[in-house]
Amino acid sequence: MTHACRPAREDGLLRLKTFVPRAGSAYAKSRNFDLGSDDRSNVSVLSPYLRHRLIGEDEVVRAVLSAHRISAADKFIQEVCWRTYWKGWLEQRPSVWSDFLAELERDQDALREVPDMATAHAAAIAGETGIEAFDAWAKELITTGYVHNHARMWFASIWMFTLKLPWTLGANFFYRNLLDGDPASNTLSWRWVAGLHTQGKHYVARAENIRTYTEGRFDPAGQLNEAPDPLDGSEAPPATRLKTPMSVPPGEPIVLLVNEDDLTPERWPIDAAQVKGVALLPTDTSHPGLAEHVLAFRTAAIADTAARAERFFGCPVMSLATAEPDGAIALCRAQGVEKLVTAQVPVGPSRETYDAFVEKLGGSGIAAMEVRRDWDSAFWPYARAGFFKVKERIPETLERLGLM
Repeated sequence: MTHACRPAREDGLLRLKTFVPRAGSAYAKSRNFDLGSDDRSNVSVLSPYLRHRLIGEDEVVRAVLSAHRISAADKFIQEVCWRTYWKGWLEQRPSVWSDFLAELERDQDALREVPDMATAHAAAIAGETGIEAFDAWAKELITTGYVHNHARMWFASIWMFTLKLPWTLGANFFYRNLLDGDPASNTLSWRWVAGLHTQGKHYVARAENIRTYTEGRFDPAGQLNEAPDPLDGSEAPPATRLKTPMSVPPGEPIVLLVNEDDLTPERWPIDAAQVKGVALLPTDTSHPGLAEHVLAFRTAAIADTAARAERFFGCPVMSLATAEPDGAIALCRAQGVEKLVTAQVPVGPSRETYDAFVEKLGGSGIAAMEVRRDWDSAFWPYARAGFFKVKERIPETLERLGLM
């Protein structure tokens, strides 16, 4: 199986169905092996679909538990929950995202001012460092938009501790090129490797580990810094309180506002009979330099969502040309609706776009509200410290959600 991804919910569901038989002990035994870009049979490659919620975490876990006991599938389910943990953690510490953007801007300025750094950075993102494994992963990333999870950890470690490049530039390189590039999962994973997420606990890429888990394809013996200190940085701020989940008043007509972070409005916690229209925001281009394959995937996924929404809700569906509210306001007025409803918009570029959108609603008489999925409401309150607090709650939380 290759990892070429068609940006449609149907493709995500098919990949899930194909992967389910391997989601138990077979996944646990083989998941850490990077078998090469032509063989991803040991992993699910569902992350681009989960990132945009073309499929839901609950759907994935339900399908896996229909075929495996939780004891056999726990490693895979934990991987799904890691993504949820990152999202919930950042939701309660939004300043970490704004701090990342500020530090990234400073490091990008340094690239223009420090020739040696600029040269090293250019070699790294082109896959021309002379470290064969690293270079192969860089080229795979910019060509396909995907890199195996274990390889991402090795790559980030080499970037920071061997090549001595700023972590923010590496996180930005990943975000701009990954089909599953996510503000929370990507940014916080880089912080984790650096030793910034859990102070002093960093991840070190070792030649022997790379040789073992690439089955000898790569062996960077003598090329890596295998005894680095973690990066210095301030401790993360304390967790803030999560917003109280909202629900749409029964019987009130609504128009849905859909953005690329949650592309299955037919699965939102709403009454479909209340939906009188759907407006879809275009892909967010506020983060500069997004790769063409990333933009193409997101744009096509939004088009797939528009087609599904029209079939499911049987009402007018409008794909907005810009993130300005005029089109959505016109749709609401045409349908006699005074409320725009969206799934909770997570911290990141989409949050910034949404907040600006809502502010521009101004005196239009159209109110905006967000609803939260049950999965997020169940898991996010545990994402206040380390992953262990989420991990230990997985069985009881899945049971409470009716998934086991």
